[in-house]
Amino acid sequence: MRVAPVAEKEIIIVDDCSTDGTREILHSEIVPLVEKVIFHEANRGKGAALCTCIQEATGDIVIVQDADLEYDPREYPLIIEPIIQGKADVVYGSRFMGGRPHRVLFFWHYIGNKFLTLLSNMLTDLNLTDMETGYKAFRREIIQSIHIEENRFGFEPEITAKVAKMGVRLYEVGISYYGRSYAEGKKIGWKDGLRAIYCILKYNLFRRK
Repeated sequence: MRVAPVAEKEIIIVDDCSTDGTREILHSEIVPLVEKVIFHEANRGKGAALCTCIQEATGDIVIVQDADLEYDPREYPLIIEPIIQGKADVVYGSRFMGGRPHRVLFFWHYIGNKFLTLLSNMLTDLNLTDMETGYKAFRREIIQSIHIEENRFGFEPEITAKVAKMGVRLYEVGISYYGRSYAEGKKIGWKDGLRAIYCILKYNLFRRK
């Protein structure tokens, strides 16, 4: 399958008040190389960091990718291809479709993800296979028009609910997934799952847009 070439790009990094030495590395090695590096003065969570990035973006397409390399940056052309072709406004990279490599990890995470995706689909009337994916692409004007309220992992169900209400053209493409174990730094837990259920109900049933 042909995929679009990656043309001009804008890289935006938000340091969410890290305490592991990342901030010092960004100052000494990354700031001279990257268009925008932004430092939060307090730890606010994944959703807050993404909100900062999104509002700073100036390109035609905004790609959201978790920074831990569970998702492969070499697949940028794959995930933006439907937008480049004029077929899509939003693209989700699905870990559960296609024939690309996937690390085998946690059974109950898989079941939990499937449950959250099913619950979200029931309320959005979409047929996504991976609502919780951390690999998404948006036409910039679409994502910048959304008021993001969630500061942590509730970002995914919130965005999905709000995108569904906009009636945009939403596509999925199969992607690779190199998941981490908890020993390797994975942070999402059962409390985040409960928050996701709350967000699915909140943004689908109690928000007009």
